[in-house]
Amino acid sequence: MHKTEVKAISKISPASTIPNEIWPEKQKPCFNGAYYRKLVSSNDYWLGIEGKVVLPQIYFDETRRNPKKPQQYLDNPSVYLGGRMGGQETDIGLTWEVIKDEHGKVSSDRKAFRPFLRRTGHQSGQLAVFENAPAEKAYYWYPGEEVKLSLFLVGEKKIRFVIEGAGKKFQRDFDCDGYAPKTIGEFKRVNAIDQFANEGKPVQKSNTRVEQGRWKETNLYREVNGKVVAVPMKKERYTEMMCPDPKYFSVKISDSEALQGGETIAINGAGY
Repeated sequence: MHKTEVKAISKISPASTIPNEIWPEKQKPCFNGAYYRKLVSSNDYWLGIEGKVVLPQIYFDETRRNPKKPQQYLDNPSVYLGGRMGGQETDIGLTWEVIKDEHGKVSSDRKAFRPFLRRTGHQSGQLAVFENAPAEKAYYWYPGEEVKLSLFLVGEKKIRFVIEGAGKKFQRDFDCDGYAPKTIGEFKRVNAIDQFANEGKPVQKSNTRVEQGRWKETNLYREVNGKVVAVPMKKERYTEMMCPDPKYFSVKISDSEALQGGETIAINGAGY
């Protein structure tokens, strides 16, 4: 499996069955600090997750500027994947960030989606870490662009993150001691409005909106009959979360999208 390339993996039909598959929980508790829609798989022998998404449009609440950095807001949109295995959690995807111009000057405001990688610490002694992709135009993505995100277990203690679309690509192998083949774990995808310095606290009222984020499909990776395949993350395969309350979300899903892990998501801090 060390040499498996994500793009070479075949996809099975939504109607296909997986022997001894474990089904997800009906509900999971919310974690305070952000507005987010999360789809979480069961704890099973998954090897990762992928999805194709059109990045959302952003409308910031002008009253919620950061007093220490007035060109930036206290709300920050993100679109990402992640997982939990061996007691270690990852969040890996795109967040709204500052950029550097052609002269190397860092923007005072956030202007583009840039890749980020986060892991929690592990009982092995591995430390928690958060990092961004370099501030280079090759790694900037913008609202309305379509990208493919994938997070794949490529061997013992190592996962591969790839984002590709709009003529750009970022790929990074990331050390995670809790992640290993033939280990039970869960994987997720998330659309969020994160809030600056608010983790673990009740969400702050906001009129920020993130709209027209469209997942065209979402798949889980798994080994079936000796081959790694992409398994459609249809409705039966995930726990649905809208935190802190469903009233802040508008989710539209057609019957065909429901079979492929697709949907269109809007988030509004003022509610719908």
